[in-house]
Amino acid sequence: MLHDPNRIYVFDTTLRDGEQVPGCQLTTPEKVEIAKSLELLGVDIIEAGFPISSPGDFQSVVEISKAVKDPVVCALTRANKGDIDAAVESLKFAKRPRIHTGIGSSDMHIRHKFNSTREEILRRGVEAVKYAKQFVEDIEFYAEDAGRADIEFLAQMIRAVIAAGATVVNIPDTNGYCLPEQYGARIKYLKDNVDNIGQAIISVHCHNDLGLATANSIAGLQAGARQVECTINGIGERAGNTSMEEVVMILKTHHSVNLHTHIKAANFFEMSRMISSQMRMPVQPNKAIVGANAFAHSSGIHQDGFLKNRENYEIIKPEDVGFPSASIVLTARSGRHALKFHLERLGYQLDKEALAEAYKNFLALADHKMDIDDDDLRSLVTENLVK
Repeated sequence: MLHDPNRIYVFDTTLRDGEQVPGCQLTTPEKVEIAKSLELLGVDIIEAGFPISSPGDFQSVVEISKAVKDPVVCALTRANKGDIDAAVESLKFAKRPRIHTGIGSSDMHIRHKFNSTREEILRRGVEAVKYAKQFVEDIEFYAEDAGRADIEFLAQMIRAVIAAGATVVNIPDTNGYCLPEQYGARIKYLKDNVDNIGQAIISVHCHNDLGLATANSIAGLQAGARQVECTINGIGERAGNTSMEEVVMILKTHHSVNLHTHIKAANFFEMSRMISSQMRMPVQPNKAIVGANAFAHSSGIHQDGFLKNRENYEIIKPEDVGFPSASIVLTARSGRHALKFHLERLGYQLDKEALAEAYKNFLALADHKMDIDDDDLRSLVTENLVK
């Protein structure tokens, strides 16, 4: 089924799971603009929305289907005919449509969400896949809360939905509960114990409630999953989803993992800022890969090492993710080497004695002024010369 066994398919759910964040709702034109940018980024599947949930979501799936040609356009449903009918109708203009249907797989969800039994849930899941398959060839099935499901029942469910026609099986850690080794072991168990697993792609969909979404996703991919579900900036319900930029750059950085995507990583910085702006959701400064401080060096020891060889403190080049440039930030923790670097950038060549005096004055200033700018540096040099 997979032409390249080491290729990871990137399923972006920024416009569906990501947009469920309170205050982050988008208009249909905004969604279309983002979808076009996701296509340029190189994502394989765009989850465009949950059509039955609102007329606006339905229309967004329709318009995104018209606007993009290369990615698969996916619509989410629950395991019922009404949801699936709405999804089919919303995808009528999609060049490569996919229906994403599913149901809870953990006893917690079966008993306390559906007030049902394993047997009934299994029947409903299989029926939903068979019904959707009449209209669309590409069917993804999600086994909600798979991270807490009984593993033997989960395997039984996955076997049954693949037999019913599912082409992708999504194993969500819906509540961000699993540890990486636990989640990886779940994927491996399915690989080893579901006899028809080779007829479908295994997908990982992790949440960040314990800060483990990216680690869990990587563990799942290492265990044999070949699709990762993620969002730009890691946005999503509660603590968020797996961050696309983190997963992609981990795979790029760790060649020993021997997995790759078709994502154009140089678009990440621009894409991150676009999502942040459109969804009115600031990116935390210390966010990996795309945060404002991701390539900022402020401590003296780090600055000295970076200036001698950037690879001392950078495992990713800023330009690889479209970041404007690495920065040497001047603070009270900065060293002489960093001050000298910035003074030379401004055209000042100070001898050792003058630099020592300027550095002493710089520390006095930096102790009470948080942002040291070029005008401050020019003043330091001028004052030094006057003395």
